[in-house]
Amino acid sequence: MNKKNKSDVRGFIYSTDPNFNFEPAQDEILETLLPAKQPLRIKLDSKHRAGKAVTLITGFIGTADDVEKLGKQLKNFCGTGGSVKDAKIIVQGDQRDKVLQWLLKNGYSATKKI
Repeated sequence: MNKKNKSDVRGFIYSTDPNFNFEPAQDEILETLLPAKQPLRIKLDSKHRAGKAVTLITGFIGTADDVEKLGKQLKNFCGTGGSVKDAKIIVQGDQRDKVLQWLLKNGYSATKKI
């Protein structure tokens, strides 16, 4: 592909409108809900992980810093590794019971899926 046809950083290649002005989408600033109002779901997942099971916590509504903090607390409580991606907390292994216990103890309302 030659330089003339390459898209810019925002994905636009060419516009025929002489008055076109790109306006980037504004990201919504999410406020973190109270723990009792968080609709967290806990499930066991092994898809795309070479058959290894992980506990997946989804449904967190809030800032990226708060979900990182919650993920770190859960991983420390379970004594395992994991990560946080796209507002989903991933804890290595089948830790559903421990995670549910910790969330309920700390005021979160969580539902456990199989």
